[in-house]
Amino acid sequence: MSDKRTVFKCPRCQTVISRPLLFLGCDESVCLEDQKSAIPVGFFGINMPEYWNVTGRFLVNLADLLRTRHHSERRRSGCCGLDGTGGPNLVCPNGHEVGTEKSDCWMSHVAILLDDVEVLNEFYKKECQEKSSPSTGGREDFSLEIQPTSL
Repeated sequence: MSDKRTVFKCPRCQTVISRPLLFLGCDESVCLEDQKSAIPVGFFGINMPEYWNVTGRFLVNLADLLRTRHHSERRRSGCCGLDGTGGPNLVCPNGHEVGTEKSDCWMSHVAILLDDVEVLNEFYKKECQEKSSPSTGGREDFSLEIQPTSL
């Protein structure tokens, strides 16, 4: 696990929407147990179709979000929390969509940030690329097209 931290920003207004986070690691799995946090506080992970088949690439603990709020009522479905079935339900302070909160009672809890959310650095890419060799049993199909930005 790298000691370099990543910050996520709204792609439209550049508002920082996460605390500085460590990459969970390509070989680490997320928790899929109902009502538990999918990602530990202080970390982020990469979404895979076997986790959630929704738009979004990065997984963040809900406690690590900064300055986000919920979308309008039409995107707030769920019984005990938000299930995200209505589409992205998290917005930055300026109202731009940045992700989907999954926090209902029948799922693990996580924020799935949209594909266009900006990343302050790309340290996590290097860690996954080092594990991508078929001889190491890594993920050969892992690729991200994200441009780093500065604060």
